[in-house]
Amino acid sequence: MKKIFALILAVAMVFTLIACGSQEGGNLTFTTGGDQGTYYGFGTVLAGKVSDKTGTSVTAITSGGSKANIEAMAKGDAQLGFVQSDVGAYAYEGTRLFDVADESFSTVAALYMEQVQIVTLDPNIKSVADLKGKSVSIGAAGSGVYFNAVDVLGAYGIDADKDINPTYQSFGDSVESLQDGKIDAAFVVAGAPTTAVTSLSATKQVYLVGLDDAHIDALIAESPYYSKNVIAKDVYGTPDDVTTVAVMAVVIARDDVDENDVYNFISAIYENVDEITEAHAKGAELDLDFAASYGSVPYHPGAVKYFAEKGITVPGK
Repeated sequence: MKKIFALILAVAMVFTLIACGSQEGGNLTFTTGGDQGTYYGFGTVLAGKVSDKTGTSVTAITSGGSKANIEAMAKGDAQLGFVQSDVGAYAYEGTRLFDVADESFSTVAALYMEQVQIVTLDPNIKSVADLKGKSVSIGAAGSGVYFNAVDVLGAYGIDADKDINPTYQSFGDSVESLQDGKIDAAFVVAGAPTTAVTSLSATKQVYLVGLDDAHIDALIAESPYYSKNVIAKDVYGTPDDVTTVAVMAVVIARDDVDENDVYNFISAIYENVDEITEAHAKGAELDLDFAASYGSVPYHPGAVKYFAEKGITVPGK
């Protein structure tokens, strides 16, 4: 009787997987970001949904962010990872953060926009130009955030090494330093709302430093992976909406990850957007056309297959 029951259960599981459009899969490690950033919070939700809905098991873990995720995948310590769209391009081309081009990974999907958030508790810092001479956290040394800070400051003629007093801190450490009055402002590049900034806004009046259109246009002309973006005032309780720039949050996979696993990952996300949105606000930004819009790194065969089923053609390997 037990054997018959086990057989019935196994058959039921197979039919469930078929109904969901998924295939049997393996166990994947998904590197995200720090525990106070959007990557980890949202990545945990996505990993749970994929594991629940498909035959692929995904475990989201904390990490040092985009560059660390690419390095972990190159070592074989992870199979999936979050990256900023600009950092993914740097790695694939072997520029800036990377001395050698790494073409061993592929795109799974672009998920949402990551805003360049310049956070301060000082209402007198109203422009990027006001950061000159201030103590500013510009992300961990060599991180994607660091280069975003360099780009934005440079657009205003500010040298990150000479014209500010730079510190190199994670989101959580930056917020603590702001709260303790050790720094005047901090660059945080993550999808808003970001846990670290939300926590700060619960006890302090938070201000975001905006960028004007002329400098945004100049920055995009120089670095086209940026786009104009607005953070609404109700996100952190700022006095006004704030205009800034943003990059994409992209999920990548090692090229040797099985096609079925990547297919399961992306299908579980885009076939369950409502459920994901109930668990995390970033789910509301999931859009299939946006997912297919990253042009710097070719898409994984598993992603190509899923997009093709939806009538969307993406460049693959």
